[in-house]
Amino acid sequence: MPVSHTEHSNPGFAVYVHWPFCLSKCPYCDFNSHVRESVDQAQWRSALLAEIDATAAETGKRRVQSIFFGGGTPSLMPPATVGAIISQIAARWELDADAEITLEANPTSVEAGKLSGFAAAGVNRVSLGVQALNDADLKFLGRGHSATEAIAAVDLARRFFLRMSFDLIYARPGQTPAGWQAELRAAIAMAADHLSLYQLTIEPGTGFEGAVRRGQFTPMQGDMAADLYEMTQEICGAEGLPAYEISNHARPGAESRHNLVYWRYGEYAGIGPGAHGRLHLDGRVYATANFRKPERWLEAGRETCGMLSGRDQSIEMLMMGLRLLDGVSTARYAALAGAPLSSAIVQELCDQNLLSQTGDRVKATPRGRLLLDGVLARLLG
Repeated sequence: MPVSHTEHSNPGFAVYVHWPFCLSKCPYCDFNSHVRESVDQAQWRSALLAEIDATAAETGKRRVQSIFFGGGTPSLMPPATVGAIISQIAARWELDADAEITLEANPTSVEAGKLSGFAAAGVNRVSLGVQALNDADLKFLGRGHSATEAIAAVDLARRFFLRMSFDLIYARPGQTPAGWQAELRAAIAMAADHLSLYQLTIEPGTGFEGAVRRGQFTPMQGDMAADLYEMTQEICGAEGLPAYEISNHARPGAESRHNLVYWRYGEYAGIGPGAHGRLHLDGRVYATANFRKPERWLEAGRETCGMLSGRDQSIEMLMMGLRLLDGVSTARYAALAGAPLSSAIVQELCDQNLLSQTGDRVKATPRGRLLLDGVLARLLG
C-alpha cells in the first residue's frame, strides 16, 4: 500500500511558492497564471523573500518538510532566485535534511543549463507539464511544445533529478480507449516513479469554456470519461503505479510528500500571488489567501486571513482526505467537528459500495472516488 494507514495527526509543515507568469495561457487552465511582456526579476525575488520573512514572523520556527514551486511556469524563474528562496526558507524556518523540493516545469522552458541550475539551487524533484504525447492533441491543448520535445525533456530531467513526475490530460474530445491505453503505457514506460493523470474538465472563464459555448468542440461524455478513468486505474495498478489519490499515481514510497500535507490536512504557508495557506497560530487554524493579480500582490500581498471553526476544519479535512486511498480518521473528524460522522449515513454509503470502513478509518471505494462529490454531499448534508 503506497500510503501508510497510520493516522497523521501532525502531517507536517510545507511551503508553497507561486510564480504567476507563463509564456502563454493554455485554454483549459484556470490557475492563477498571467502573460507579461517583461518581468522585473529582481523586484519579484525581493518580494517573495519579503513574504517569507513576514510569514515566518507569524508562525515562528517550523520544521519544513517540503517546498513546492508552482504556477504559472516556475521554470521561467532564474535558478538563482529559486536558490535564494530555498535559502530564505531554511534560514527563517528549519528545513528538513531530506526535504522534498519540487519545481514545476514546461518542456518549452526546460533546457540543460536551467535544469542543472535548479538542481544546484537545491531542487530535488521536478514535475513536467507534458499533458499529451501526440502533436495534434498538444496543439488542441494550446501547448507550446511537441511530443518529441516533451520526451526529450523527460529524459533530460532524469539526468538531474532522482525523483521526477509528469502530468497528462486525458478524456480529450475524440480520444478512444485504445488510443489512451497506448499513450498511457508509453507514459508509464517513460515515467520514473510518479504520474499525475487528470481528466479534461471545462472550467468557467477558460478558453475552452468559450469554445464549447461556440460549438467548436464537444467535451467527452461522462460515461466514456468514467470508462477511461477505470482503465487508467487498472493499467497503472497492474504496472506498479497505483493511485494513492484520485489523479495521482506512484510507486510505493514515491508519493508527492508536499501534496500529502494538503490531503492529510496539515499546515502550509502560501507565498506569492493567489497562494493559499493554512496556518496554525496560537492554537487556532487560519486560512490565508493572497491577492491573485501579480501587480496587486506586489502592492498589498495578503488579501484575507480568517480563522476556521472546528466545523470548517472537519469539512476541509474530509474533502481532502477522502481523495486519498488511505481515507480519513473518524476520530480526527469528530475531534474537529465536535460530533461524529453519522454512522447511519456511513453505513448507507458502505452498503452502496461508495465507502468502506475498517476500524477508525473511512475510505472511498474506487466507485466512491469516481462519485466523490455526491459522497461528500451525503456525508456533510
